[in-house]
Amino acid sequence: MSYAIKVENLSKKYLIRHQGGGAGQAALRDVLTEGARRLGKRLLGQKVAAAQYSEEFWALKDVSFQVGQGERIGIIGRNGAGKSSLLKILSRITEPSAGGVRLRGRVASLLEVGTGFHPELTGRENIFLNGAIMGMSRAEIRRKFDEIVAFAEVERFLDTPVKRYSSGMYVRLAFAVAAHLEPEILVVDEVLAVGDAAFQKKCLGKMQDVGREGRTVLFVSHNMRAIRQLCDRAILLSGGELIADGAAPQVIERYLRDTSATGEQGSLERVIASLPEDPDFKLESIGLSQGAQPLGAVVENDKPLEIEIRYRVLRRCTGLRVYFDLCDSDETLLLRSFHDEAGEGIPSVEPGDYTSRAVIPANLLGPVPYELRIRATIFNVRSCLPISGVRIPLTVALTGKYNQAYLEDTFRAKFALPLHWETVRRP
Repeated sequence: MSYAIKVENLSKKYLIRHQGGGAGQAALRDVLTEGARRLGKRLLGQKVAAAQYSEEFWALKDVSFQVGQGERIGIIGRNGAGKSSLLKILSRITEPSAGGVRLRGRVASLLEVGTGFHPELTGRENIFLNGAIMGMSRAEIRRKFDEIVAFAEVERFLDTPVKRYSSGMYVRLAFAVAAHLEPEILVVDEVLAVGDAAFQKKCLGKMQDVGREGRTVLFVSHNMRAIRQLCDRAILLSGGELIADGAAPQVIERYLRDTSATGEQGSLERVIASLPEDPDFKLESIGLSQGAQPLGAVVENDKPLEIEIRYRVLRRCTGLRVYFDLCDSDETLLLRSFHDEAGEGIPSVEPGDYTSRAVIPANLLGPVPYELRIRATIFNVRSCLPISGVRIPLTVALTGKYNQAYLEDTFRAKFALPLHWETVRRP
């Protein structure tokens, strides 16, 4: 397969300027030079601004990969991993500090709301402007014009300046232009998160069509379900470096494992200790166990999994709910269970130390990656823990007599629940 994109030893450096207080981190030469400059200004009676110091920041470091024509590639990583810097270089918005990029074909980019649109021009005018920027003739744009407008669903506002569009309308039109003007390479950043669910689904379908037509798609998203649905291959960036490149499901699993509470963020105890203070609630510990033994690296499917949450209520509060979510690797919520499910109404909780326990029954979990998210909220008021909860990855092994019938590499259901079957021979 011939390549559409070839990235070779790509690096991008930025200078971050700090105002004042940075002398301890600056080079001695810079400190002396800055001191002499400030002294000279004072002697001349000039106003002296706060000192500034520069720090090098490498957004990308020696990144290399190749994308074949017609491939749909997901680029994933935590905030600050270098994803947007990579896309800006591929889209020729910024220049690399080292290394290079080779592109074959026209590139259409949708990197953020408003990219490539002039706010004073109407939607109609911006369609023609974007097409001209991509090197298309007026006749080519006219041929696609009605299809773009229908996809974007902005017919009523077509002759309105786009500065009056909502962010959702802006994104709908921008994506429609980028996807329908037949680029050989389509680059889409997380901007689709601005649109509603129906439009996101529509965009994913269009990107699949673009890939099937032999054009190349680069898609950046924090939505792992969308990456899994659209892309066969994924690239994982961390700290500006490429750390994984391969089949999308395996790279996604690594990303989720690395960003979990017991991965990059350190031990679960350190995560709990670093939680922000809350006036009503303090999480003290989370314990997972199977039988009499603390939980090891792997959950055994044929044993119950006990979840123990220890916490302190600091003052009387109404509607405190401690609970957990069980999610899969696509971040789909599979199970949610509250500590007060057996109660009625909205109870008040007195100050004191509490322990809440729940048990996930044996022979329920399948051999797929799960994430347990511990949460605490005051009903209809606010969350007492970070909105994403305290996240704990679970790796499940099929154990026990029942599950010996299945092979882990083929049995990929979310749950492995044994059901009662009865089979009789009819006369």
